[in-house]
Amino acid sequence: DMSEIVVVYELDKAVATSSSPGTPSGEERPVRRVHAAPAAPGAPSSTGPRTLCGRDTFAMETARWNPSEHPGASWYPAEYESVVCPECDAVIET
Repeated sequence: DMSEIVVVYELDKAVATSSSPGTPSGEERPVRRVHAAPAAPGAPSSTGPRTLCGRDTFAMETARWNPSEHPGASWYPAEYESVVCPECDAVIET
């Protein structure tokens, strides 16, 4: 069910560590990989502790993209199609 999926971005660590606290959230940091995570119980916009492929979501950035708001579209934003995690995608497709 798409409504229980939260899209998260695994950011490029080299850039993420050098960004200053005053930078707007995530927009200029390169996204290395797009993952899907199950929503936290009772908090549909928050991610659970692990992505569908088993990675820790702690350091990842939650996307503004919400799959349940885009019926018929992919679970991830189209502009990030080239960096979608194949494991997360496979879990969702089955």
